[in-house]
Amino acid sequence: MNKKRGFLSKRLALWIMAALLLVFVVVVVVIRLVFPQHELLATTGEYAVDSILYTYTDESRIETYTSTGEPRKVNVEFWYPVNTDSPFPLVIFSHGALGTRSSNVSLYRELASNGYVVGALDHPYQAFWARDDTGKLTFLNLGYLADLQREDAKTDKQQSFEFYQQWMQTRMGDINLVLDTIFEFVDSDMTGVYSLIDTANIGVMGHSLGGSAALGIGRQRDHVHAVIALEAPFMYDIVGVDNDAFVFIDAIYPTPVLNIYSDDSWENLSEWTQYARNYSLLSDSAATAFTVHISGVGHLALTDLALSSPFLVRLLDRTPSTRDSTETLYLINGLSLEFFDHFLKNQGEFTGYQTDYDY
Repeated sequence: MNKKRGFLSKRLALWIMAALLLVFVVVVVVIRLVFPQHELLATTGEYAVDSILYTYTDESRIETYTSTGEPRKVNVEFWYPVNTDSPFPLVIFSHGALGTRSSNVSLYRELASNGYVVGALDHPYQAFWARDDTGKLTFLNLGYLADLQREDAKTDKQQSFEFYQQWMQTRMGDINLVLDTIFEFVDSDMTGVYSLIDTANIGVMGHSLGGSAALGIGRQRDHVHAVIALEAPFMYDIVGVDNDAFVFIDAIYPTPVLNIYSDDSWENLSEWTQYARNYSLLSDSAATAFTVHISGVGHLALTDLALSSPFLVRLLDRTPSTRDSTETLYLINGLSLEFFDHFLKNQGEFTGYQTDYDY
């Protein structure tokens, strides 16, 4: 009896091990399918590129996504040219609503290889995950995710306006913390990556919600000289709701701005009320605003997710991509470099200067 029981126990253990192995294999296969191996896009600049991660603490803000009373912390990863001591323009990047700071690494590397220091932010609790300079991971806040799902500017503009204010306060507060901290280090500690930063020439850009924050910073800080928004509305410019319509700041946007759109929003700019300012800029010749529509792609195809997970892009984008992902990213990288070269380095011409154009 004991021998039989021992045999059954061993058999059960083998079955459990086999089942666990099968689950492991399935998980590995799914991960490989969802996140296939991919090569980084080649850079065009003369400089080799390296990166370094820092975490800054904002003692003036309490973290609202926890109940611990701790100050807000923000991660920023710098991508910068190596083997040089020249000062370079600074570009700050803010990721999308559910993104991470690595959302557009191909762009960071391209800019850095051509003589820029790029600071890519994590917005903790608004990022799918965020890792600080000690290795600590912070994951997406479920309350924030619920707010994203609830937001609907068609049915409840007042609620959307309140969400926009909250999100911009967090996002722009994070960007301002990073900029202010960089200025302090450049003034007091001219070593490492800080020695490479020219604080007189600053650009800000972002994707989706991060693009909205970048647009807000361009409105708020007069030492920002160029802004690029990858499919993002001017949320900061919305100052209220009147007669079921958003009310926008009554002033020309003060900073040279490049708005890049995919098919997801392009045909809807005149209908999506939160994009009213974007739509008005299409015909506002007095504003220093430029527009690019990249056809054949959806919203997430404007990020490196198109390389790291084509499956998720096909699953989540409203518009299926018909354009090659590497072609799209090379196009975005080239446009961004050309725009920043013109407005931050006073080099060359921006081919879209005072022109709206499609690709």
